[in-house]
Formats: sequence, C-alpha cells, structure tokens
Amino acid sequence: MKRVVFLLAVAFILLSFPGVVLAMDHSSLITGPFEKGSDVTAKCLQCHPQEAQDFMQTVHWNWAGPTPHIVGAENRSDLGKKVGINNFCIGVPSNEGKCYQCHAGYGTDLTDPNAVDCLVCHARPSIYQKGTPAGEPPANVDLVEAAKSVGKPTNANCGKCHFGAGGGDGVKHGDIDSTLVNPTPEHDVHMGGKGLTCVDCHAGENHTITGSSLHIMPREGSLSCESCHPGAPHKNAKLNEHIDTVACETCHIPALAKGMPTKLYWDWSQAGKDIDPVPVDQYGKETYSKDKGEFIWEQNVIPAYAWYNGKVERYLLGDPINKQGTTVLAKPVGSIQDPQAKIYPFKLMKGKQPADAENGYLLIPNVAGGFWSHHDWQKALEDGSAASGLAFSGNYTFVETEMYIGIHHEVVPAAQALTCSDCHGPNGRLDWMALGYKGDPMQVGSRFAAASSDAGTAKEPAVPQGLVPFRTVAEQAGALVEWNEADRVAVATLGSIVVKAPIGAAVGYIGNEEVKLEQPTALVNGKTMVSPQLMERAFNIKAQ
Repeated sequence: MKRVVFLLAVAFILLSFPGVVLAMDHSSLITGPFEKGSDVTAKCLQCHPQEAQDFMQTVHWNWAGPTPHIVGAENRSDLGKKVGINNFCIGVPSNEGKCYQCHAGYGTDLTDPNAVDCLVCHARPSIYQKGTPAGEPPANVDLVEAAKSVGKPTNANCGKCHFGAGGGDGVKHGDIDSTLVNPTPEHDVHMGGKGLTCVDCHAGENHTITGSSLHIMPREGSLSCESCHPGAPHKNAKLNEHIDTVACETCHIPALAKGMPTKLYWDWSQAGKDIDPVPVDQYGKETYSKDKGEFIWEQNVIPAYAWYNGKVERYLLGDPINKQGTTVLAKPVGSIQDPQAKIYPFKLMKGKQPADAENGYLLIPNVAGGFWSHHDWQKALEDGSAASGLAFSGNYTFVETEMYIGIHHEVVPAAQALTCSDCHGPNGRLDWMALGYKGDPMQVGSRFAAASSDAGTAKEPAVPQGLVPFRTVAEQAGALVEWNEADRVAVATLGSIVVKAPIGAAVGYIGNEEVKLEQPTALVNGKTMVSPQLMERAFNIKAQ
C-alpha cells in the first residue's frame, strides 16, 4: 500500500510540474522488458500523456511549422524539412528511411503518440541510439537501461542529430559540431565558460524549441543575444553605439568552424566516379565520395557579412532557378537603408546540384537506397521527382547554388572579440562598399548620418524623453521584429501577439486593438522609439 501511495505521489508531481522530470532519477521507476522503442514511449505516457500530445504539435515532430519570417510565406505552416531543399543532402522526399534516423519518432505515422521517441532527447546518448528502419533502435540497444537513464537533455543529446546535420560532423553548420559536447571557455564562452547547455537557451514551452538559423524554414519563437543581454551591455559607450547597426555575433564570433573544419562547397555533379585512392585534404578530410561528389572543407573561416532584418528570401520547391548565374536558396533580407537591419555573420555554403534542364527548377534525387546503390542519376531523379511531386522532363543539368546559414554559437570571451582595427583598419574584414557605404564609416559617417559632405560630423537628434527602443524591448520579450518601410511601421510578432508602432503617431496597435500613447512614436538615428506603455501592455513586461 505504501508503494502505491508513493507512486501516486510521484505521478502527481510529474503531472503538476513537468520540469521536475528532467532532473529526477527514473532508474527505480522503470521496469522492462521492452521489445521496441514505442514500448518505452507507452511506459512514459503513463505519467506524461500531455507531453506526447504537445510534442506532436512541434516542428521537431512535423518537420514543418509557421514561417512568419519568409518573404511571401508569412502565413503558411506547411513548410519545413519535409518539403525543403538545400545544397547538402538536397531533400527528404524518397530519402525518408535515412532521414528518419534523426526524427524524434518511430516509423512514419505522425498521428500515433506511441511513435514519439522520448529516448532520443532524454536518454544518455552513450546508451541509446537510433537506427533503421525509420528510427527504430538497433537490437543491441538495452532499452531498459536507456529508459532508466532519462533526464534533462544534454549537448550530446541535441548533437546526436544537429552536430551531424547535412551528412557528417561539422558538415552543415559552421558553429555547431561535436566540439560543443564539452567545450573550453575559449571555444564557447556560454557552454564552456558558463556551463550552459542547448536547452538552457532553446527550450520553449510545451516542447517547442525557440530560435532558428536563417536557412531553416519553420520557427517556433525568436531568440537573440538581447534575450539575455538587453540594453547597453558594454561599459564602453562607443561600443554601445554599434548595437543599432552591428549584431552581437559579428564582433563576438570572429571565426566559424574553430574546432573542426566545415564543408563550404559540395559538388554533386562529380558523384558516381571510381577514384582510388580517395583524395584527402590538409585537415584529414576526404574531398571526394562516389556517393556524394566533391567537397571543399575549411577551418577558422572568416564569416560572410550581410544586412539582416529578420526576414528571409527562401527558395521553395518548384521555384525557378537562376539560369544566368547562381540560384540562392536562403538569403537574409535587409539593407543599409533599413533601420531594422543589422550586419550579421553567416556561413556561405556553395554547391552544385541537379535541376530539370527543361522545367527550370531544382530536383530532389532519391539517394538513400537509390543513387548510393546504382549511381544512375537518371533513375535517381525519376524516383525522387515521383516522391516530391515535381514533374521531371527527363533532361537534367547541374547548377550552382548558395545558401546563407546563421552563425550564433562558439561565442568567444570578450578579450578575444573583434577590435576596432579588425573592421576599420586598412585591411579590415568588412567590405564597406558591398554593404552600401561610400567607404569606411569612420571616415564617411554612419549610415544614419546626413548624406551631405559633413555627414560624419552632423549632430544626431536627441531621443525624446520617456520613450524606449522598440526593437530592444520586443526582442527581450522573445518577439521577432520587422520594419515596414512603405508604411514606416515597426512590427513585433510573438506567437499570436502582433504589435505595430507607426512612426509619428500617438497610437499603437496590439492586434486590431488601438492603444493611445502618451507620446508619438519617433524614428531617431534609425531606431524606433516608442512609449513604454505599448510594450508593457503587449508583452506584460517592464519596458525600460
């Protein structure tokens, strides 16, 4: 009887305080045997039925979700990995068997709660791993021991899929690889210096994952440096003046791929050849694979820099290719004239991949179980097109593509951040002309200065007393901020909450509700300044 009371008490705690489960020792609560992964899930659901239902609504489960940041697709929810195209593994359709080795589920039925894979995120990675078919663990995995080991997800849990994204460790991301399992403070000041884990920053409510890289289509909430470092984080006033123009990552992530090389070019057109021996570069990386083609790897790479206002131009399946040059798959939106845009660092991934020579769009080949077995591009493209729903004319070519990938990890200690001379010296890393300046802004003036010859010394207008920065406050609340140049309106979106602040108006809007403000919203030095009452009412925070 005492044991029954104890178990009921435990169940009550877990159901009432879901976060407690992450730190609780489950070894005494789990018994077996379990024949397959879904049997473990069924056991988990006895105490956590809502968690499975919540997870089944997320991007990680559906490989699709809201895309408010994609130009022209702001109101869609059907875009994501399942229909996306990239210049790494290219696409999921017809390759699901391989892709599902990283899906947090078992099989392809997305309606069955028992198909949720709780272990891939919560069990110790040294004990549990996924396999085939469709994510079922190999026979040698001890499911009882794996279930007993569950706890708060570690970097290694997240890394099981994300470190190897794109086809191998460090391949896809320039700032995420296995060196983040246990990094030094010099390598990553947050994970190595502060002891933070992936979920400390990225875990949202109800199993959603906040934050996203530019090239990833769906998004479940915004995350930025300002979420933890709002306002003026520097003691040096001159550095704080840069915040409206330069993203934190630009100075604090001087190089990408610091711990190991990342792939910067992938040429699928060369796949299928028998080359022996396989060439190896200075990093010990193979630069050719019969299955995948030719590669270029680099380490300690200076990022590409571009203006970014939170919006993305994204290639969607069936979009036309650029027949005159490179087809861009993901590109940041923004310019020097856009007051909501900042200069951000990116990994610029380039590649060469198949396209329909007559229909003029990119194709998804069947590689897993297809090209990798027979090395016949014609058949691989026929099978892949049938699965993706794209008509294939029968004639194919290979075209150059590129994709911008956000850089947000591997932040260095402050003493190792970029200094003035890194950007403003004679051999500075920023191409000022390409960014829209007439020259180094130290010489020609900031982007917000007047265009006259004395713009560099022009006195900037004072900020009206009592107003707060719209972007800073909104991003601190976790909202995505955009600038509507045509209407001169700053817009912040957090879930279903949409806040609008028209420049020059003494009113703001929360959804369709008009909110009267004590002062008109002003645009000062390119920054939207708004009455704090609008932000406090919208996000239930103290705006300063």
